[in-house]
Amino acid sequence: MDGILNLHKPQGWTSHDVVARVRRLTRIRRVGHSGTLDPMATGVLLVCLGRATRIAEYLMAGRKRYRAVVCLGISTDSHDADGQVTATAPVTAGRAEVQAALSHFCGSINQVPPMVSAIKQNGQPLYKLARRGITVKRAARPVEIYELTLTDWSFPQFTLELSTSPGTYVRALARDLGQQLGCGAHLSALTRLSSGDFGLDQAIELEQLAAAVDKGEWHHLVLPLDAGLRDFPACTLEEQESRRVRSGRPLAAELITAPTDQLCRAYAGHDKRLLALLKFDDDAQLWRPHKVFHPL
Repeated sequence: MDGILNLHKPQGWTSHDVVARVRRLTRIRRVGHSGTLDPMATGVLLVCLGRATRIAEYLMAGRKRYRAVVCLGISTDSHDADGQVTATAPVTAGRAEVQAALSHFCGSINQVPPMVSAIKQNGQPLYKLARRGITVKRAARPVEIYELTLTDWSFPQFTLELSTSPGTYVRALARDLGQQLGCGAHLSALTRLSSGDFGLDQAIELEQLAAAVDKGEWHHLVLPLDAGLRDFPACTLEEQESRRVRSGRPLAAELITAPTDQLCRAYAGHDKRLLALLKFDDDAQLWRPHKVFHPL
């Protein structure tokens, strides 16, 4: 079984917990996720089965959309509700001041990752250092916030909906908003509404998957492997070319009509099965197999 499960991660579960649960339910060994969600967060978590684990990097590259609840006046060490309170302050900002502050965080910004994160420094995940009470300087990283909208005001909390590039930390955004307003803030709730083309309205619950497994009817819940690759152009190969690709050999440039500046999905003409992702070699003027999903 090769494909993608669009799951609705429950609150309190780590992404690793979800992967382990799916592995136990389906009895498939090769299971992974694309795009970690913190335990307090809910929403879209894409879980890859079998050969689909090889496309996780492309799933992670998609835009993310979130609904976030920010609480003013309280700062925590993790910048979310799961952390320890580090400071409190009176809140004088109102809705208008928050709305004005949001304008500073739209577009291309530099963001300092939280200490409680999986980013590695000198080979060590930051969260492991944080557990030992060690704080290190982190370099700011460029991220993109495409949309940032205040959708609800319930002082001292407010709700945002935002669309971001991969690698954006919403709890770091809450931290920075609190600093901008002078009162501190933390993220009190987070839901991932979409990841790339996969939305929460199509996500399935873990209990739904478990019930389907019990009935032997879970396979229809699995999206095809290429559901996460549809931004790439596609080509269909004849039998001879299919065999070349499956054995790892390149194809002449003229055999494929597709833009050469991105990967190309290669399908077998006889059964329409996705065989590989091809990458164009400018120097040799050849399409080379980049990832082969059904080798000889």
